[in-house]
Amino acid sequence: MARLWAAPEPLLVRDVLAALELERSLAYTTVMTVMDNLHRKGWLQRERNGRAWAYRPTRTQGEYTAELMREALSTSDDRGPALAQFVARMSPAEADLLRQALDEATAAPPKRSRKPRSS
Repeated sequence: MARLWAAPEPLLVRDVLAALELERSLAYTTVMTVMDNLHRKGWLQRERNGRAWAYRPTRTQGEYTAELMREALSTSDDRGPALAQFVARMSPAEADLLRQALDEATAAPPKRSRKPRSS
């Protein structure tokens, strides 16, 4: 996923394989199977590029990370102490980033959900 998030355009299986082979030897079919599985699970979208598929992530890395954080937080019955422990372990720079994100989130107008039209 890191290779796909870093890419400015969709990648072919062979592109991902070439990047990964700099670290370790993998079979083309292994990379193809993983990317196809990620597509079926909704993590990647794909489009035809000649005879091959070109893949791109369906979410940004930030969106993915936020979802992991939401899932982790949902395991706690009492979120206050969990959040307090999370914040207590942050570096000052991370705390500043969190403060900035909270300021931006509270300053932005609330997102409205669209209601389906009734026929």
